[in-house]
Amino acid sequence: MDEREFAERAERALERIEAALEACGVDADVELKEGGVLEIEYADGSRMVVNRHGAAREIWVAARTGGFHFRWDGSAWRDTRDGTELFAALSKAVSAQSGQAVLLHP
Repeated sequence: MDEREFAERAERALERIEAALEACGVDADVELKEGGVLEIEYADGSRMVVNRHGAAREIWVAARTGGFHFRWDGSAWRDTRDGTELFAALSKAVSAQSGQAVLLHP
């Protein structure tokens, strides 16, 4: 995947994550910033960051539960360590950090 295709896919993924977080009702402020950075601030003041990393062609997640890298496999963004799909991994991380059961849908 070239840089342009990566940027487009990653931007769409970040927009879908933002929409899914807004739709699920989690108690958090969500802001998609220029440059491919999605910041999530929870009621307790903790933060989660989801961003695109162009050099690696990955989407990176920094959460209380750890740091995660996701790479496009041709059909979905998958964790580079265990193959978990991005929205499934985010559902788990957001649930853990917010204290609310959250299921994010792409």
